[in-house]
Amino acid sequence: MKSALALFAERGFDATTVPMIATEANVGAGTIYRYFENKEVLVNTLFQDYVNMFTKTIEDGFPFDQTIRKQFHHIFKSMILFTNQNEHAIYFIKKHSAGHFLNDQSQTDFTQLLNFFRTFFNTGKQKSVIRNLPSEALIAILYGAFIELQNLVRAGELDVDQDLLFGIEESLWDSVRQQ
Repeated sequence: MKSALALFAERGFDATTVPMIATEANVGAGTIYRYFENKEVLVNTLFQDYVNMFTKTIEDGFPFDQTIRKQFHHIFKSMILFTNQNEHAIYFIKKHSAGHFLNDQSQTDFTQLLNFFRTFFNTGKQKSVIRNLPSEALIAILYGAFIELQNLVRAGELDVDQDLLFGIEESLWDSVRQQ
């Protein structure tokens, strides 16, 4: 599963083959087919698992009774935690979230993740704390910028420390908050 995740994240669904996954995992392709009918079943299983882990990471301990700013802090910290615990997962989710091969359950799980973000942003807009932009745009600002920053970290172009994380969080908050 880890080998498949890494290859799908780096190469994408179409450029990753079951024999490649088997080679990376040091198993025979038949072993993979013993557990997964085909590549589509494998990628959907991975997608569902990691989208649900990501959602759970964000939802766990979410401070519903706190300010929108404190909720944003929780979301940011949760995104970092998820990325640190699952190195390739966020890239895998991003790369495959609109895949033609996703089944209904995968699409439903991804919609639930997006709905969490939509609800957060809609609540913030109702309270006049978040910019009055479409929630999809606000999600793209937060999620897209976060992924690009993680790419820089992975490439070794940014060294992560608490000051950097604080500055990134503040910058992301400034990009979505009502000014």
